[in-house]
Amino acid sequence: MKDESKHKTQNTPQARLRFPMKTVSSDTLHMPVEGVNLAEATLGDQIQQPTLLVFLRHFGCIFCREMVRDLRKAKETIEHFPNVIFVYQGSVQDGQVFFDRFWPGVAAIADTSKKLYQAFGIGSGSVNKLFGPMVWSCAIRAGIKGNGVGKPVGDVWTMPGMFLIQPSGVITWQHQFAHIGDHPDLKSIPTIQNHMLKPEATAIPA
Repeated sequence: MKDESKHKTQNTPQARLRFPMKTVSSDTLHMPVEGVNLAEATLGDQIQQPTLLVFLRHFGCIFCREMVRDLRKAKETIEHFPNVIFVYQGSVQDGQVFFDRFWPGVAAIADTSKKLYQAFGIGSGSVNKLFGPMVWSCAIRAGIKGNGVGKPVGDVWTMPGMFLIQPSGVITWQHQFAHIGDHPDLKSIPTIQNHMLKPEATAIPA
């Protein structure tokens, strides 16, 4: 029981605040991007304030739809919630259709080549991460919220990703997805943002 409690404590957002931070490489920040409701031309141009960069799986995924809807609600209802930018695998046109339905006006980067996914270490999931028992129970959670499935747009094996990034390129927090249905505690993100900006926090290269 002691080891189990210790493990649980270390996996809380507050415990992860002690971990050293990373920075997005200059090459990645200067990478040209296109998509929906974007500013200027590079990834760095989009991050002019603390930003939650969210990598989606594919548009037909029930958890992709749940994530977009839940983040929209969080942005609209949680005080000091950071700016949100999505990265997705489809074309600009695919993004326009999808986000016009689920979150009109939100910024989203089209990454059909998956260069950003690769730059941030977003890879493919195992069979267990895509079809394990926890995934099915999480699908029930997402379905109760009114989410469904649709036609896949992109690689269905791709895992999600979530990074809290400062304008300097420092990654102050990221959520490690245990499986595709894993859902971060969105209410804690403003607190994480405040704690991670303490002077004693240091960054290490990505």
